[in-house]
Amino acid sequence: MTYAGDLTQAEFDTLLDRKGGPAVVVHGGAGTRPDVDPSPYFEGTRRAAEAGLRVFLQGGTALDAAQAAAVVLEDDPFFNAGTGAALTSEGEVELDASCMDGTTLRAGAVACVKTVKNPILVARRVCDDTPHVLLCGTGAEAFARECGIPAIANSSLVTARQRARWDELHALALKEGADSVRRKIGTIGAVAVDAKGHVAACTSTGGTMYKRPGRVGDTPIIGAGTYADDHEAAASSTGLGEAIVKVTMAREACAFVRDGASPRQAAIDAVGLLRARAHGEGGIVVAGPDGRLGWAWNTPRMSRALIRAGMSSPKAAV
Repeated sequence: MTYAGDLTQAEFDTLLDRKGGPAVVVHGGAGTRPDVDPSPYFEGTRRAAEAGLRVFLQGGTALDAAQAAAVVLEDDPFFNAGTGAALTSEGEVELDASCMDGTTLRAGAVACVKTVKNPILVARRVCDDTPHVLLCGTGAEAFARECGIPAIANSSLVTARQRARWDELHALALKEGADSVRRKIGTIGAVAVDAKGHVAACTSTGGTMYKRPGRVGDTPIIGAGTYADDHEAAASSTGLGEAIVKVTMAREACAFVRDGASPRQAAIDAVGLLRARAHGEGGIVVAGPDGRLGWAWNTPRMSRALIRAGMSSPKAAV
């Protein structure tokens, strides 16, 4: 695995194992390529973590903090969520997102939305303003309009970088078949814990590159891509969604914490489960109610950052 970080791995482990909130940890996806400049991923994850802590310092909840961090990453074109997300085989963006509040177990999610800039905001409104957990497609978009979230053109979410990648894959798909090129993975997510032990999680993605239209991975599935329970932990997954769904990775990570593992060990065990049982690639970030944090991945890179109250700046790694 390639490693680049603000601290050594041992220093990160010490910081992850420190107790006490508030704290925020984010990931920019386990699909970060090892052959690209890591600088934008450092910068993006640092800004996201900092935005989350800022919300805490202004009196916001853990869910508010995780959401704020997720919005920063959705708006950053280097990450596979919101603006700059992966394109379907038809050349469009289809977005998924979810959130969960560990205090009440309230959760909200959207899937396959095309006309929303920040799907995590719609997921939050599903959580707060409806009796439902998951809305998809045109129904989710209609709900967004009811909430006053403006419609945008799908083309505004498409970046030149992703269009160029799509052109390459499309040409390859015509020769080798579409399923042969659907391998890229990437998601963004954030987990947060406040000073009282309340936890929350948010996750957002554009899914796999060149995916079939209508494909839904783990991100909007509560228990797979996102989970939070004050009696256990909060977790956000990234990686091959079909494999993550099969092992309900976020829920399993939280259960490991409930059963006595540290969040750092729980993350390692959850990724180990992903590999052993579903032969999947991915990663996860975890926050426990005692303020300890964790992350793990089995891909070449996973961009990530954390910040705690009292730290002058976030610490990041790729």
